[in-house]
Amino acid sequence: MYPLKSILGSRKKIVLKIGTTLLADKVQGVNTGRIAALSASVTRLKSLGYQVVIVSSGAIGAGIGALHLSERPRTIPEKQAAAAIGQPILMEAYERAFRQQHCTIAQILLTKDDFVNRPRYLNIKNTFTALFQKDVVPIINENDSVSVEEIKLGDNDNLSALVSNLIEAGLLIILSDVDGLYSDDPSKNPDATLIPVVEKISPQIERLAKGKRSEMSTGGMVTKLEAAKKCTSSGIAVIITNGARPGVIEEIVSGHPAGTLFLPQSTELTVRKKWIGFVSDSKGAVVVDEGARGAVLRRQKSLLPSGVVEIRGEFKVRDTISVVDLSGNEIARGVSSYSSAELNKVMGKRTEEILKILSRDGTEVIHRNNLVLTGVE
Repeated sequence: MYPLKSILGSRKKIVLKIGTTLLADKVQGVNTGRIAALSASVTRLKSLGYQVVIVSSGAIGAGIGALHLSERPRTIPEKQAAAAIGQPILMEAYERAFRQQHCTIAQILLTKDDFVNRPRYLNIKNTFTALFQKDVVPIINENDSVSVEEIKLGDNDNLSALVSNLIEAGLLIILSDVDGLYSDDPSKNPDATLIPVVEKISPQIERLAKGKRSEMSTGGMVTKLEAAKKCTSSGIAVIITNGARPGVIEEIVSGHPAGTLFLPQSTELTVRKKWIGFVSDSKGAVVVDEGARGAVLRRQKSLLPSGVVEIRGEFKVRDTISVVDLSGNEIARGVSSYSSAELNKVMGKRTEEILKILSRDGTEVIHRNNLVLTGVE
């Protein structure tokens, strides 16, 4: 119904995210058979002209297997130790599998700082460009062995969305141990049905993201929907599918997407706007009234001080801040033209009043060129 070419357009970059439960077992360790199958699928994609990035979980899982642990570590030092042990084991399996396909891989380990720091973000983007020019498949993971809470990305679903935006991919395929998004929890409701296509990630769709996480993984359907939202809002399609199904990647590329396809929104965002909306840290928030909400969401106007009813947190001029509606939902993010201290003085005021208060011309809180929609109407 939705051929891949019509979704990708002229973009030839695909990100594959593969989850821990598909890659590592606490008894057997790394699933080398699945990695071999994945390498063959990626090689086929490359033969069709696609550039592929793999976001791979499994380092901690591989470390658990190597250490013969009975359960996933709970403390940060124990998780970091398991990741430090498991990452080279995991990469050795990838290197062996791709060498048999006559394909070169590269390892990139990232932390949150690599994304939120704008110069580092652009440097990583240039690194990906150089690797693609050399026909190399980058394999990405969070640098779990050094990450602390302040710089953790949290899960590889989020990481895969950030990477997809970074390289301006056309499609993110999340390979999981579930078939996709269901109308209800299929383990509890036998009448639950798979949702084949999601046109817009509405609050109703978000409420469907429930169910237990795997013992070995850190994410669940909630994090997968969050990743899908980051991507589709910036024009990237997402498919959540069962990675254990043989030939599932080939099915998707042939135009028969298995699982749940999340259609991209039509608006194309620049790399800068993708960074503002879905990568940079929000330093604070402004709560807006219904009039401002409609102006921002429906008419895509700049946010004016007159529509702000509350300020949360402290932020400086040119910080990224969230725009929140009266129900507490984030509807946008953008670069603030005011500090929180300045905005406290002029929120709710008309443009002509601002000059008298701040001794400068009234301006937008966030100009539409610096504003990115993250919510839905």
